[in-house]
Amino acid sequence: MIRRQLHSLGTDADGATVVEFALASPVLVLLLMGLFDMGYSVYANTMLQGALQRAARDSTVEGAASTLTTLDDAVKAEVHRVVPDASIAFSRKAYANFTDIGLEEDYTDANENGVCDDGEPYEDANGSGTWDRDRGANGLGGARDAVVYTATMTYSRKFPMASLIGLSETVTNSASTVLRNQPYDAQKSRAKLGNCT
Repeated sequence: MIRRQLHSLGTDADGATVVEFALASPVLVLLLMGLFDMGYSVYANTMLQGALQRAARDSTVEGAASTLTTLDDAVKAEVHRVVPDASIAFSRKAYANFTDIGLEEDYTDANENGVCDDGEPYEDANGSGTWDRDRGANGLGGARDAVVYTATMTYSRKFPMASLIGLSETVTNSASTVLRNQPYDAQKSRAKLGNCT
């Protein structure tokens, strides 16, 4: 009798689906939340990139220097429709040519130590008065300058599961674009010669 009851208990499948679902559902929920979080982040970054591209085109014309705050505010307004709590920081660096982007200022490495020092001569391409690892000048630049326009967006995650898997509670995305200012005037040079300290 007891043997028959144990046998029927071992072959009884009633409720097995509920137990299997209870075991699988936490993993499924975590996976879905991760996919939603990733999708939201990609969508937010796409919105930022699109808004930045439109504002950058408007900033290449003569007289745009007086409207930079308006252009930045337009980017913020467009992004805030998707990510209302996003804080966005902007930067612009101007270069004489596209090929100058991200390059350090030229210098003569007389002592061959790979560092601009000991009074070595350098070309101050951005007019800062010191040797810089990036020859770009902060700001919009002038006519015919190539300008790197960057926006960095930080916002809190929309799905609460991030802390369970060790992710930060905030997301930081960055978008950049490079455009050349319109040829409304002759290109001005900021370059001067100097000596490293």
